[in-house]
Amino acid sequence: MNKVLSGFGNVLYFVARIQKKLRLSAIRDSVIDKSSTIEGGCQIVGCHIDRHSFCGYDCVILNAKIGSFCSIADSVYIGGANHPKHFVSTSPVFLSHRDSVKAKLARHEYVDMPRTTIGNDVWIGHGAKVRAGVQVGHGAIIGMGAVVTKNVLPYTIVAGNPARQISSRFRDCVIEALLKVEWWSFSDDEIKRIAHNFNDPETYLRSAGLIP
Repeated sequence: MNKVLSGFGNVLYFVARIQKKLRLSAIRDSVIDKSSTIEGGCQIVGCHIDRHSFCGYDCVILNAKIGSFCSIADSVYIGGANHPKHFVSTSPVFLSHRDSVKAKLARHEYVDMPRTTIGNDVWIGHGAKVRAGVQVGHGAIIGMGAVVTKNVLPYTIVAGNPARQISSRFRDCVIEALLKVEWWSFSDDEIKRIAHNFNDPETYLRSAGLIP
């Protein structure tokens, strides 16, 4: 009986996975490298996503530049628009652009959607939120559920609400060397030739003559 239920459960699991993958994503005014992947249920507007990056399910990314080799988990929110806090009201009912409200009681011009920049080789955990206009440095890690309201330095790990730096991924000299070499800008063939050392950053950097 358990084997029957297990087999049926596996079938249901794969059917559910297929249904999840078949969901459409809303993508507009964006450039996404053909080697990158956007999973189902996402909203991507005004973005540039470089090569070999992936975005999980149910993400919202607005007006952002995302580098190469980035890993974005499910339910991540990046960017967005600000409301006019210096007006009498913050409601879009009084703004000229199209949005979710049905009525327009005035049509004041106001658009404030700062560009958000995610560097190369950044990992963003499940459910994280990155405020519009924030710059996330190369190699950074943003923890699950983090709320990022300030810039994130390269190769640092941040977590919490508001997000705070927990640690650095490597020694300062290693970080400096990785930023100098910019391996993410190499061609795929060049990366294949050196990737056998990617499980040991210091060995890779020594082989490249970048650290003693």
